[in-house]
Amino acid sequence: MPAVPSCLLEPLWDQFAALLPARGAFVADHPLGCHRRRVADRTVFEHIVLALVHGSGYERISSPGCSDRTIRRRVKEWAELGISEKVHALALEAYDRTIGLGLAEISVDGCITKAPSGGEKAGRSPVDRGKQGLKRSVASDACGVPLGIVSNGANRHDSPLLGPTLEAARTQAGAMPEGVNVNLARGYDSAKSRALIAELGFTAEFARKGVPAPIQAGKRWVIERTHSWMNDYGKLRRCTEKRGEVVDFYLYLAAALVTLRMLIRRATKRYRWDGRPTTRRLK
Repeated sequence: MPAVPSCLLEPLWDQFAALLPARGAFVADHPLGCHRRRVADRTVFEHIVLALVHGSGYERISSPGCSDRTIRRRVKEWAELGISEKVHALALEAYDRTIGLGLAEISVDGCITKAPSGGEKAGRSPVDRGKQGLKRSVASDACGVPLGIVSNGANRHDSPLLGPTLEAARTQAGAMPEGVNVNLARGYDSAKSRALIAELGFTAEFARKGVPAPIQAGKRWVIERTHSWMNDYGKLRRCTEKRGEVVDFYLYLAAALVTLRMLIRRATKRYRWDGRPTTRRLK
């Protein structure tokens, strides 16, 4: 049984494969001079999706035709090429062309998850007794489509990550329209954040301190739902990767899957044609 439905896996692989560098069927530069057949990219890609969805180690998801070392080497190679970021940008472009991104209202918030192996993007978690944790700062459009992602240690405050997150959203989604309003939690309410928003030419709505969140959530609830969708992937809930580029690889791969799922669901409702024949009542 596939880790994700074929309606998600196949279009994701089509765009993913188009971005991969051309390689021969055999490894030409083998250190022992052997002519060993190279493991197909599609096989490794399916194992990577399994690791993303279930959060299992590479040793557990490896198979006789694809070892854990092969998965690690290919993940490192693809992460250095920025393949998942490019696939996510293509998914956003398809969503914008079919449905339309709601860039007039952007929501930004952070989420802390576990990172038991430590690494370049890990830090002491303030909500998990000082254990190693990962913080991801995500910007979404008005409907919760993930636009830009920035990862850092769990001990990093949300406010310094606001600028890089908005810059990542602009890089992934393209030029922003005029009059963008950014919806932020109370943790971003500072003079530095207000100056940054004004410098970018945006407006902002901050959650008020001392007011319970359900009363004043407003338009910011969509980013909470986006974080919930991304936490459905086991690799994000408990990240065991140590390299920063590999962490970002999985984050953007999950964001691409979330975007494709939203695209399919909303396009089905908007463009579905009911082909059932009309029946005439007989008198």
